Amino acid sequence: MIDWKRVDELREEIGADGFAEVAGMFLEEAEGAVRALLEGVPEDEVGAQLHFLKGSALNLGLRDLAVICQEGERRAAAGDGALVDVAQVASVYRASRAGLLDGMSADRAGAA
Repeated sequence: MIDWKRVDELREEIGADGFAEVAGMFLEEAEGAVRALLEGVPEDEVGAQLHFLKGSALNLGLRDLAVICQEGERRAAAGDGALVDVAQVASVYRASRAGLLDGMSADRAGAA
């Protein structure tokens, strides 16, 4: 679900505080994108929301979320944005979010 090697690489690149800030910003913005998808954005905006989620997920090592967003983005690009299972995207996002937060908590506990 989470590419912890990517998480560690990013943390090394920007530092633990920088990583926590980036992760927090992503989660806040991703929450808004997922909420928008669930509430129903125009079909021509589905791909853009999924593209944002995919790119951010890849940067943070959220592999499963990136994969599901990429599949939905392809579907939207083919004109089938209304057929994207946004509930599944939301479910994978929530699981990824929980895993990332759990991992970050474990890292902080280990550093204390």
